[in-house]
Amino acid sequence: MLSAAAAERNKEHIVSVLRESAGTGRALQALEVSSGTGQHVTHFAQALRNITWQPSEFDPQSIDSIDAYRAHYQLSNVKPAIHLDASQPHQSWGGIQPESLDLVVNINMIHISPMSCTEGLFKGVGEVLKPQGLLLTYGPYAVNGQITPQSNVDFDCSLRQRNPKWGLRDISLLSSLAQQSGLFLEKIVDMPANNKCLLFRKESLV
Repeated sequence: MLSAAAAERNKEHIVSVLRESAGTGRALQALEVSSGTGQHVTHFAQALRNITWQPSEFDPQSIDSIDAYRAHYQLSNVKPAIHLDASQPHQSWGGIQPESLDLVVNINMIHISPMSCTEGLFKGVGEVLKPQGLLLTYGPYAVNGQITPQSNVDFDCSLRQRNPKWGLRDISLLSSLAQQSGLFLEKIVDMPANNKCLLFRKESLV
């Protein structure tokens, strides 16, 4: 059971946003893309019992950690973790069927991965979400070409030094990518520590 300090700090704040947008009491199906340690998905599953969660990861060590959290908490609404490479087409996403999900959650991946993962995320989510389904992404973002405050500027620089393909993405770019896959940016929620939750809704065909 790996532990990430950031996940411990932000999990309750993200649950508050999820509760407002998906805490309907109705039975929902959710996928977390890039679940990390498993701290988020097990916390979400305890707080939102109406949602059945599918965790996923690219990193094998993280998959082991997710399954250890799942076993520890004995949660019936968390499925075994699947291997998922967000840069690949949705057909390789562990057998998840088109238009089968009500909710997709993606936390702190977009800035710590190549752009191909973000592009693949939006393309894939556009396929696997039901009409009117919701994608929630969380992390630090640039806004209209500007990164603020200085701590986020420094963070962006440190990411790009570690890997030139990483870095904070602009919300307008993400909104444009989303629209290409039939998703529209419905809401931006300011979060602690200069992060934001972006809520994208899949359009339904009239």
